[in-house]
Amino acid sequence: MTAPRQKLVKRISLLTRKEGMSKEEFLKHWNDHLPISHAVPGLRRYTLCHIVSEPQRKDVPVVWDVGQVDGIAETWFDDQAATDRAFTSPEGLAWLAHGSTFIGRQKTFVVEEEFVIELK
Repeated sequence: MTAPRQKLVKRISLLTRKEGMSKEEFLKHWNDHLPISHAVPGLRRYTLCHIVSEPQRKDVPVVWDVGQVDGIAETWFDDQAATDRAFTSPEGLAWLAHGSTFIGRQKTFVVEEEFVIELK
């Protein structure tokens, strides 16, 4: 019998680079952002998802346009209170301020993961 999985607060953010910034500049700034993330209290996991393609199903129409997405960031915290503490801490505020230097638009979703098939 396996131990119950702890449910963490997961945030998925669709990111778009600032207007006039090249994709290469955006990626450089995003990489510069990584060392700052290590100081954010309560940040349990941080994943950068680099978009390599955008396949579409022929049987499911695209009914909205989110516009250009240059990357997807995923962050995990123990709970909402930990998330709030992280984003109001001096380290979290510095992280957010640095993000605003290269992120032009951001759409964030707070999600609850349900593992259906898990790596072993």
